[in-house]
Amino acid sequence: MIYRAISLAVLFSFSILAADSASLSTSAAGEYAKHLDPLSKLSIAVAEAMPPDQYSFRPHAESMSFGQLILHIATTNYQFCAGLKDSVAPALPSPTEKPDVVKFLNDSFDYCSAVIPKLTEEQLDQMHDSPDGRLAGREILLAMYIHVAHHRGQAEIYLRDRGIRPPSYRI
Repeated sequence: MIYRAISLAVLFSFSILAADSASLSTSAAGEYAKHLDPLSKLSIAVAEAMPPDQYSFRPHAESMSFGQLILHIATTNYQFCAGLKDSVAPALPSPTEKPDVVKFLNDSFDYCSAVIPKLTEEQLDQMHDSPDGRLAGREILLAMYIHVAHHRGQAEIYLRDRGIRPPSYRI
């Protein structure tokens, strides 16, 4: 009898966890959150691929340096995700050395990963401030993901210009 009660309690606990996980993965916020991890990992891998002495490399005099490009991605991540919370982005550093720049990028994705999965349908539909102007939450997330992919693509070209093969795309 005790074993049956324990078994039922365990099964019930697993069913609650599965239901919570299923609702997260089927909600819009869950869909965005699911894609944030690979977006983050690939972006960080690209930032890590460039040697430290090449962070000042710029393919053209009017281009951002590689380090500035990575900083731009990180700074804008903070701005997009702070906007989703209707708050101001936290005070942001201006690192120049590779380890600090990579950490800043990683921290920006951590900041967003604390915001995005918790968004409600109402927040996704509401208008918020963003680096691209006043947009609905869903549009901000789409703009953020496009922004990261666009500039990460630029960073990959910088790597190729230096003879470095960029990390492979992964989901």
